Amino acid sequence: MFSDRDLSGDYSECTDITLSDSTASCSDSSVTVADGSVTITKAGTYKLSGTFTGQIIVNAGDSDKVQLVLDNASIAKEGSAALYIINADKVFITTVKGTENTLSSTGEFASSDDATNVDGAIFSKSDITFNGSGTLNVKCESKHGIVTKDDLKITGGTCNITSASQGLSGKDSVRIAGGNITVTSGTDGIHSENTDDTEKGYVYISGGTLNITSGNDCIDASGTVDIKYGTFAFKAGGGSSEKTTGDSTESYKGIKADGVLTISGGTFDIDTLDDAIHSNADVTVSGGTLDISTGDDGIHSGNNMVVSGGEINIAKCYEGLEGQTVTVSGGKVTLTSSDDGINAAGGDNQGVGGGFGPDSFSDDSEAKITITGGEIHVNASGDGLDSNGDIEISGGTVYVYGPTSNGNGSLDYENNAVITGGTVIMAGSSGMAMNFGSESTQGSILASTGNASAGTAVKLTDSSGNVIAEFTPTVSFQTVVISIPDITSDGTYTLTVGDSTQEITMSGYIYGSGMSGGFGGGQHGGNGGFGGGNRPGSNNHGGFGGVNPPDMNGGQTANA
Repeated sequence: MFSDRDLSGDYSECTDITLSDSTASCSDSSVTVADGSVTITKAGTYKLSGTFTGQIIVNAGDSDKVQLVLDNASIAKEGSAALYIINADKVFITTVKGTENTLSSTGEFASSDDATNVDGAIFSKSDITFNGSGTLNVKCESKHGIVTKDDLKITGGTCNITSASQGLSGKDSVRIAGGNITVTSGTDGIHSENTDDTEKGYVYISGGTLNITSGNDCIDASGTVDIKYGTFAFKAGGGSSEKTTGDSTESYKGIKADGVLTISGGTFDIDTLDDAIHSNADVTVSGGTLDISTGDDGIHSGNNMVVSGGEINIAKCYEGLEGQTVTVSGGKVTLTSSDDGINAAGGDNQGVGGGFGPDSFSDDSEAKITITGGEIHVNASGDGLDSNGDIEISGGTVYVYGPTSNGNGSLDYENNAVITGGTVIMAGSSGMAMNFGSESTQGSILASTGNASAGTAVKLTDSSGNVIAEFTPTVSFQTVVISIPDITSDGTYTLTVGDSTQEITMSGYIYGSGMSGGFGGGQHGGNGGFGGGNRPGSNNHGGFGGVNPPDMNGGQTANA
């Protein structure tokens, strides 16, 4: 990803170029000064210092490597790029420690005489690397900050980019290994797009500090995004507190990829109007700390999402984790959602959060939530765990508090839900309450609690008086779901909710099946309201449907 020269920022035996207002001086024949421009035509290392109103041009041979060392250089060009790299094998921009350097483009860009659309304060047709330990300020009043038609790399120094459009744009790739980078952009902060080669158009970050405030996406790649490490502060579209109405064709995401999106480390503070993290393909989070606030989805995958490590904190979102499939095998996820907490959706998901239109997935039958490990805390106004297909839990710890509305449920699935291990604690409304299915091999209790207020303690004890589950929901609730390894298929337990108790005798692994949907017109069950039948097109998962459920206020046996 990075050569030794990319990373080092070392330089020696420089050719000095002294800038002075609208002219410059240099004794080397490889440098030409004429008509308000300084043109470099050969490989070598060139040190620029002073102030210049004009354009620096690199037009060297195909195999030439050119290094520009900026030593308190200030270069401004009206109507075009301050630095224009026409040709070279590769160009290195090195900032000297303790110096501050500025490259700026003012006014509207003039039309190019050739097919090249010069549209950045720094514009390159060749690979370009920024390194060193000084400061570089890049400003563009009407176009992009830094643009290359090949690879753009940053490995060191301080880079401050202010642009009317994109901040950093690399057609083949944008790669960052270090440095302190601040981008304020009118559109995308970092943009990589290659429509000719699907292997390119990617973003790779292995270190550095990035602060991006963008009018559109903070990071946008037509290919993959791979983040290994770094410190990130992203704000897109004005942040999660902004409002939008109706469908929007604009994108205001934190990190967006058309290809696979991978996060294996780093510290993230993401505040976005649209999805915080979004891929049209797979998303994998295996490490890092992510603090997210968003007007739409926290993390969205158009295909498969895997969380195997790290810490994800979503303080505000429409839906928390969403994908065709969602698998959690490790890490810690804490989220508060205005709709579903974790959603595995098939077909076109017509839920619209923040006015950004439906998300597209493949067939419903492939939708699945799988939890094998990790720790999950969900506070949902919609469904807590919602799958248009199946749910399988074999490990981990899951807490779901909410919803309080009877139009949603803590657990919601279309086909089947099986639990074989782990700990699941849920507290929510009764209207759409569901339990795990009959194929489960770990005991699970769905019980009515009456109308219990937030902060009411819940305790489950076994026949010997041992407390095997204890929790205090942070929302008002009418039902609880408790599934832990200590619940056996023939045990007797006491459920205490506040000052009320009820005895629960198991005759099988599932106690209280709940219902599927709740849109029908059957009789409503007493003490929990489980009646109502199936939602259109759904299966009745052993639920109470349109008849009264068993009395759930005590003494009932499980529905095996």
